[in-house]
Amino acid sequence: MSRRQTDRNEIAARLAAAVGRINRRARSDAASLGYGIVSALATVQREGPLRPGDLSRLEVVTKPTMTRILTELEQRGLIEREADPTDGRAFMVSITDAGVAAVEDARTQRTGIVAELIHDLPAADLAAIAGALDALERVAQGEGQRSQEQPSS
Repeated sequence: MSRRQTDRNEIAARLAAAVGRINRRARSDAASLGYGIVSALATVQREGPLRPGDLSRLEVVTKPTMTRILTELEQRGLIEREADPTDGRAFMVSITDAGVAAVEDARTQRTGIVAELIHDLPAADLAAIAGALDALERVAQGEGQRSQEQPSS
């Protein structure tokens, strides 16, 4: 294995561990909605209206898991079902005003927690994090994989 590959593997391992720890710390114990539920709701807000199967693919969860999530969201009044205009047997889900408010509240709460986590970092560390955000956002979206990389000699 090349040194470059080892470095990428080490970076990937450290990044995965750090992101996981930050995510666990950023979840508020007082939050009434779990992370998976907020994630699905935010996806409906951003991409909706959606069929449940499309949402489960976007969220990378099984259809039974998505069914449970959608049931909870509907019971809380955060989404609503509507007939699929192209297929009368299917339905679409869309976000309600209460759902939009729930997503914004969750984002505000997470942002506040992460802001506290980085509050005491030296300016150089904060600048390094800020400099990495564009690349991290592309990775999070699944963009830029190998297409922008030049083959090494």
